[in-house]
Parts: sequence; structure tokens; C-alpha cells
Amino acid sequence: MLAVQIKSINREARDVVSLEFVAADGVQLPHFEAGSHIDVHLPNGLIRQYSLCNAPHERDRYVVGVLLDPNSRGGSKAVHELLEGAEIKIGEPRNFFPLVEAKGRSLLFAGGIGITPILCMAESLQKVGANFELHYCSRSREQAAFVGRIEQAPFAGHASFHFDDEKAADIPSLLSSPGAEDHLYVCGPSGFMDFVLKTAEAQGWAAGQLHREYFSVEPKSDADNGSFEVQIASTGQIITVGAETTAAEALIAVGVDIPLSCEQGICGTCVTRVLDGVPEHRDMYLTEDEQKANDVFTPCCSRAKTARLVLDI
Repeated sequence: MLAVQIKSINREARDVVSLEFVAADGVQLPHFEAGSHIDVHLPNGLIRQYSLCNAPHERDRYVVGVLLDPNSRGGSKAVHELLEGAEIKIGEPRNFFPLVEAKGRSLLFAGGIGITPILCMAESLQKVGANFELHYCSRSREQAAFVGRIEQAPFAGHASFHFDDEKAADIPSLLSSPGAEDHLYVCGPSGFMDFVLKTAEAQGWAAGQLHREYFSVEPKSDADNGSFEVQIASTGQIITVGAETTAAEALIAVGVDIPLSCEQGICGTCVTRVLDGVPEHRDMYLTEDEQKANDVFTPCCSRAKTARLVLDI
């Protein structure tokens, strides 16, 4: 855990602010790589993940950009209520969305606030002289954060803006004729990401060339949820998970320590080993192969296809 001070807060677009963190004790911050995020521990007790969007070589500060989500569960609202000069705790950078070494092109696609990790990637690729393109898609210029920064950046010549109210991106054309050494990175709203990835697959991109990071998942209705049981392997205790309760909530209610962060199946903090039973995976963190193995699940959002899951707890 790192103690940091909020050095500055700036409005970057409509409903988007950036926060600049510096170490509370004035020392250098830990190194990070493009695609990294930090856990931000908020005053209301929530923990939320935000991608670092400053240049990776910077050790004197971390910068994140946060959209005020109208459907906020308390995270983005709490961030927008923070004040300059306040001290908070953050986790050390973690990276689930790394750049891979590529001999071909790197295509960076950002939708809305998904620009934050993409900015960091562009900084890194520019520094090593890589062949890349940045495509920033937003509903309007007013809603697009960091436009001025991109226009003034050393990689400005690699960047293109696509605003729906001016001229939307022709994504099928941009993704046509992929080379075997090309790689695609995409971040943004889930609908945007799904469209980009499905278009890429239709254009012949291989699964190993596609890289993504979700900020949130589409809310799912509880209407079709059924109850199921989870059993703690070490004690044999059986806990019922009701239709309107998550496995994590049910476990925490009886005193089992389940680490939580995003509570949407994005960050992987709560991943738990399954010894018996078949999970119903609802996360965006595990790969398809990991989900098919059915030996781990995310109790913050995933459920069960079988009547009981035996957990390695």
C-alpha cells in the first residue's frame, strides 16, 4: 500500500477529471509499464481500479482519468468528490493489459474513457520507434478527454480522432488486411470493445493478436438467478447463496475473508479455486481457456451451474 497526496485535479472533458498523485513522503513511486492500473482506496471504503495514463518512465507521479458514471455504485462519484491536497492510499501498479513485443503494427483503439491505458501505450511505442496507430473514438469532442495532450504529444502524427457527431470511425476499413505480426489493443465501453473485437475476428485477426481491457461490464438482471450452495473445503461448512446475493457476499456474511475490489469480475482480486462443481462464469477477467477449465471462479459476480461449489478455502 502506498500513501499518496493528490497534487492536482483537472477537468479533462465533460464529466472527466484527471488526478495527479505524488508520494506523501516525497520519494519516487514504483516503476510501472504501459497498461498498468492502480487500486485507489476511497474515503467511503470502496476500492476501484484506474489505469495509469502518464508516461511510464515518470517516477515522480501517477496520473489517472476518471469518468463520472451516471450509474456509479459509489466509486466514480467518490473520486469526483476528492479534493486537491488530500492524502489517500493506493495499491502498487499491476498490469493485466501489457504491450507485447511486435514486429508489425500495433493498432490502439480507445472508446471514451478507455483512452487512459491507450495513452500510456502510445507513449511507450513512440519512445521505442514502433509502428503504431492510435484511433480515439468518442461521441463528441466535448466528451473526449486528453485531446489537447494528444495533439501536442510526440506521437500526435500517429493519432486519429473519430467523433460520432463529426465523422465516426470506419472500423472495418481500419482493421482490414491484418499482418501476421500485427497486434490490436482495445479499451472502452463493453459494447464498443465487443464491436471492435468481433470486427477484427471477421477481418481475419487471430485470437493471439487481440488484447483488451474492460472498465466495466453490462449489468445483468437477477431475474434468472437461482440459489446454490458453496462449501468451504477446509471446514465442510455449507453456505446458501440466494438469488439476490453474490457468493462473495454470502461468504463474507459468515465471516469468511474474501478480498474484493471491482466487484464486477474485472480485476481478478477475488479469484477463488473450485475443487468440485461447475461455475457459471460471469466475469471478464478469466480467459476462455481458464473459464472452460472450471477450476477457479470470481465469487463477486459468477454463480453456479451445479447445485454446489466446493471452494478451496
